[in-house]
Amino acid sequence: MEYKHNPPTLVELRAYRKPVTHSHMAARAAFSPLERFAVKITHGVGTIGFFSLLVLWTVGWLLWNLFGPLEMRFDPAPAFVIWLFTSNIIQLVLLPLIMVGQNLEGKFAEHRAQADFEINQKAEHEVEVIIAHLENQSELLVELIRKIDRK
Repeated sequence: MEYKHNPPTLVELRAYRKPVTHSHMAARAAFSPLERFAVKITHGVGTIGFFSLLVLWTVGWLLWNLFGPLEMRFDPAPAFVIWLFTSNIIQLVLLPLIMVGQNLEGKFAEHRAQADFEINQKAEHEVEVIIAHLENQSELLVELIRKIDRK
């Protein structure tokens, strides 16, 4: 009976590949204050709460200027020039911040994907070692069964 497979020890397996680091966390920690601000704005603007706030603000503005007391209307219908100007200013400020935040989140996602890839490679190697060991054990068991059957 020959033992063909010599599986690596746990220490050897751990030494096979460097330990996985959280490089995505380091990348996020390296953001400048303005980059962190852009990411916070991107996360805040991308919520249903912000969407609801904009819908309420728009509906309130339009309803007030359509049906409010004449002397208190400040943005005449149907043009709503002040509303359009204000909305455009908000868009001009938010859109570049959102784009910067999305770019930063993309970089963060790339670091996270790289870490996942390294973990998957390590797991694949360990699974190959386990399968090779099991195949060898199966061969040894078959040999043992044959020897028992001969007697």
